[in-house]
Amino acid sequence: MMKPNSNLASSDWHKLETSEVTRLLRSDCKHGLTDEEVKKRQKKYGPNSISARAGTPGWKRFLQQFNQPLVYLLVGASVITALLQEWVDSGVIFGVVLANAIIGYIQESKAEKAIDALNSLVITEATVRRDGRKARVPSSQLVPGDVVLLQSGDRTPADLRLFEVNSLQVDESALTGESVPVQKHADVLGHDVVLADRKNQAFAGTSVTYGTAQGLVSAIGDKTETGRIAWLISETVELSTPLTRKISAFSQLLLWVILGLSVVTFAVGVGRGEPPVEMFMASVALAVGAIPEGLPAAVTIVLAIGVSRMAKRRAIIRKLPAVETLGSTTVVCSDKTGTLTENQMTVQRVYAGGQDYQITGVGYEPRGDVLDAVGSKIDLAVHPALLECLRAGVLCNDSQLVIEEGRHLMQGDPTEAAMLVAGAKAGLDHETSMQDSPRHSMIPFESQHMFRATLHEHESGRVIYKVGAVERLLERCSDMLGSEDKPVALDKEAVRTAVEKMASQGMRVLAFARSHQVPLEGDLSHDHVKGGMTFLGLQGMIDPPRPEAIAAVANCRRAGILVKMITGDHALTARAIAEKLGIADGDGVQTMTGQELEKISDVDLPAIAHRVEVFARVAPEQKLRLVRALQSYGHVVAMTGDGVNDAPALKQADIGIAMGITGTDVAKGAADMVLIDDNFATIQAAVEEGRGVFDNLRKFIVWTLPTNLGEGSIILVSIFFGLTLPVLPVQLLWVNMTTAVFLGLMLVFEPNEPDLMQRSPRDPKRPLLTFPLFMRTGLISLIMICGAFWLFFNEMNTGGQTEAAARTAVINVIVMVEIAYLFSCRSLNHSLFSIGLWTNRLAILGALGMVGAQLLFTYAPVMNKLFHTQPLGGGSWVKILIVTLLSFAAVEFEKWVRFGGGRGKDTLPE
Repeated sequence: MMKPNSNLASSDWHKLETSEVTRLLRSDCKHGLTDEEVKKRQKKYGPNSISARAGTPGWKRFLQQFNQPLVYLLVGASVITALLQEWVDSGVIFGVVLANAIIGYIQESKAEKAIDALNSLVITEATVRRDGRKARVPSSQLVPGDVVLLQSGDRTPADLRLFEVNSLQVDESALTGESVPVQKHADVLGHDVVLADRKNQAFAGTSVTYGTAQGLVSAIGDKTETGRIAWLISETVELSTPLTRKISAFSQLLLWVILGLSVVTFAVGVGRGEPPVEMFMASVALAVGAIPEGLPAAVTIVLAIGVSRMAKRRAIIRKLPAVETLGSTTVVCSDKTGTLTENQMTVQRVYAGGQDYQITGVGYEPRGDVLDAVGSKIDLAVHPALLECLRAGVLCNDSQLVIEEGRHLMQGDPTEAAMLVAGAKAGLDHETSMQDSPRHSMIPFESQHMFRATLHEHESGRVIYKVGAVERLLERCSDMLGSEDKPVALDKEAVRTAVEKMASQGMRVLAFARSHQVPLEGDLSHDHVKGGMTFLGLQGMIDPPRPEAIAAVANCRRAGILVKMITGDHALTARAIAEKLGIADGDGVQTMTGQELEKISDVDLPAIAHRVEVFARVAPEQKLRLVRALQSYGHVVAMTGDGVNDAPALKQADIGIAMGITGTDVAKGAADMVLIDDNFATIQAAVEEGRGVFDNLRKFIVWTLPTNLGEGSIILVSIFFGLTLPVLPVQLLWVNMTTAVFLGLMLVFEPNEPDLMQRSPRDPKRPLLTFPLFMRTGLISLIMICGAFWLFFNEMNTGGQTEAAARTAVINVIVMVEIAYLFSCRSLNHSLFSIGLWTNRLAILGALGMVGAQLLFTYAPVMNKLFHTQPLGGGSWVKILIVTLLSFAAVEFEKWVRFGGGRGKDTLPE
């Protein structure tokens, strides 16, 4: 078989007839490519994806680890000590710098991989026709010549030459800058037509905002028009957030403050007559001990691990700042269908021919009976209006029911699936019905019209079936089908009463109509369904709440997070479901419709939006207004969405949440987070993980600052008071390197505390260093300073130890205090014993590893030589243990006093 013409310029496809395009691409508009041909072309042309940009080479990223002022200082110190022939100290300092660079490189690589790996979880799909069958495939598998089907909400997966168009409009702003959607057609265009005017083509990365179409893939990947400007549509995740930048800036400020103190320390020491070399080394020790140089990198790692945790709970974070914002969320605005409910609609009530009927059975299993109003089984043959209402639901339908592993699953819209199942229970098989009444044309469902209509060929002639919102169909009907299969007067009030009755039970109600006033030839248009139709009946269906959503709503409310339902459904339906979910208190659910919302001024809306729990019959564009109103009230808003028109609200929200299953590519592109399972419980899980990430981040900060400050202060006090240095620079380098690996990073893996979702949302304006944090920092620093000097002089004067042995004891007491404080920091407001000693086994392993390292540091001869240490006796270890236990008890007592016996409601309040 000839290969498709891959050399044809992209600027040529628009001027060719469909037959010529098909010939050049060696394809078939009706059946598409065969699976065998697709495999051949995939092998020849490769994946339909933009080539990844060349990342920073590994060697360069490794060298970037040295691009820090502190590292310059340490390298300089290493060089100067080498010139002074202090070979051991010089080697140790440079060795520590190299080790920190290696550790930083490894950690940064892991963090980037943790983010990059998530990209594969959000897969863009395309609808194609292959071997005459429709299928959903990853867009990366498309090849030139594939037949692609587009509909409202899709992102065009490749460059297409359109051959069948039904009211298609495409947003090409990312490609051409055109601010309004472009109306497309399939006609041949002239030769000299610029990109923005090629209306018979759809280009990769553009968004379908209206209508449907079919097209042949003319270019994929880098060959597409969008591939040439890939930077416009690339969606990379940055390992930088407002919080990481704030902490980085704080670290830089602290760096220069400590460097200034180091210079003052050097000047004071030299002025007192101390040897300049010793004072230089003391200044280096002060800088090394006091600066938390690993803090920015550690924060990035904490966030990256948090993102990975969320992915395991089926929430994909696309933009890293969302992790921070999740911890501050105060209100979640959620759609109803599929998010709060099962997304398995079931028709339970039918109103037709002026009578009420019941249909038993739930879900997509086509098992159940059709009963009359009192529950007796009926003979459908004598109820023609009921049968015609169910037939309309089967024919005016684009979904399918398939059997996989013995289970009936839906392919398409759940509402349509419910109509198929209801018809099947009445003996109306979908495939057979479509064969008996083949479809000729269709008006697809659009949110602004709220109906779908199909034109069918029938043995008695052409007929139009229409399904949609009751208020839209009822006004266009002039009569109704009676129980005798003849048109009778339409009692609109009786229909509305039936609607209210169904909706009060939490059902979604759809109306059905038909018309024989149809075009003898040509396609169906809106003019054909604007009036004079025959009302067939109502179908009431319910999508039951997810049990896990009920629990998640309760958890959110306990966490101080408001849950609001924003839906296009009927107000009574929404209210009934909201009551089952427990969204409101016992006073009842407050509900407002989109029509009522339109009448409220922007001034009054914030307070109303805060108070009302359910917004029903809301147009997608009204979501944006609600988000802004809630934000102006002071809320941090999380908003869910799945449609094209939801994108503005998703972008406006503090956390935009797109549906991974039902969500359009446009919605996913605008969102900060994607729910793989479309489940509200996943939102609650993500909020919990977001709180946990920030909680662990603060724990790390609270642990690292006082330990670094304590180390630096020991040097500072020694110089200013003319005392012998209790520690040497190389010894502090050892402490910082080992404790960061064995201790600090263990807090990253701290599990969420049991009361995490019982606290109030975090105020995003709260500073990193609150007053309690300053107090605790000072407390630990003071204990470390006093313990170090007491132990140093006690060992020298009472124990008769050498300076090397005394310094060894001081280093060990610093490390042991840091270990004790690590366990206190596992909960910032609860006692360690209330959260469980063994709940973070990595912290225990890290502590044991640190103790093992200190034993080597103290007793290994090679370590004694490198770090100027000496072995210690049992008496020294008893003193070290006393200071350690004192530090642990002091912090636990401070928590008990500040938080009322460890029962605090929040972490380090202001």
